[in-house]
Amino acid sequence: MALYEHIFMVRQDASNAQVEALTEQFKTVLQEHGGSVTKSEYWGLRPLSYRIRKNRKAHYSLVNIDAPHAAVTEMERQMKLNEDVVRFLTLRVDEHESGPSVMMRARPGREDRDDRGPRGPRGPREGGGFREGGGFRDGGGFRGGDRDGGFRGRGPRSDDGPMGGGREETI
Repeated sequence: MALYEHIFMVRQDASNAQVEALTEQFKTVLQEHGGSVTKSEYWGLRPLSYRIRKNRKAHYSLVNIDAPHAAVTEMERQMKLNEDVVRFLTLRVDEHESGPSVMMRARPGREDRDDRGPRGPRGPREGGGFREGGGFRDGGGFRGGDRDGGFRGRGPRSDDGPMGGGREETI
């Protein structure tokens, strides 16, 4: 049998109990078709990068599967029919991760976050965001502007023709 990692997202207004019930439903579909689930993780309600079916957040779940292709295909078919499932992704892998997934591991250094000052390990920011003369911290005006924040364009010069007040043409 093949090994798969399967991640699915459930709409934001579903409860945690409904997400767990869906996970159990999909586990039984896999078991009926000769597969098994080696690990199941609930990652929680997380924001989406963009709206999907009018949802701004979704419940994420990871399921590690050891099943034949037919079992995974049937589970995906039932997910397409279920209105609560927003998206899903199935990846075939050579081996499953041992222990918790990357999403469930605690990031190192997160527990001592309150020990640092108001602006992190470097201390408070020196000065304000703006400088005298209308420029920003980097010395420039707007993005790509000049260093002194002045006007970069050039006006009409005296030798530019009739509009510049220079030479006049006589006919």
